Amino acid sequence: VQLQASGGGLVQPGGSLRLSCAASGNIFSRNIMNWYRQVAGNQRELVASISDMSTKYADSVKGRFTISRDNAKKAVYLQMNTLKPEDTAVYYCNFLIFDGSHWSDSWGQGTLVTVSS
Repeated sequence: VQLQASGGGLVQPGGSLRLSCAASGNIFSRNIMNWYRQVAGNQRELVASISDMSTKYADSVKGRFTISRDNAKKAVYLQMNTLKPEDTAVYYCNFLIFDGSHWSDSWGQGTLVTVSS
């Protein structure tokens, strides 16, 4: 499975951006879609996660970011509102896919989000 992320860019503090990530290939019916972010020199951080049953968010983005999915399009989105300079990072989408016997792990290429005035 290949993932293509898009939607990053430069935005002023308080602004909004929407990230998208679309998959090519079979993602089966049981999967978890995630958004991570990474600042140079730091570990990759899980920002938000969505399965068929639930969504989860890092405390730092709760109330500001919303993760959603479109199963028909094999896509996941991250709506980011009230952006802060500390949200600046490279954002990566990640799919965990269960094919009936084992889980596999796919990553997008990363999209840079810069929050600055």
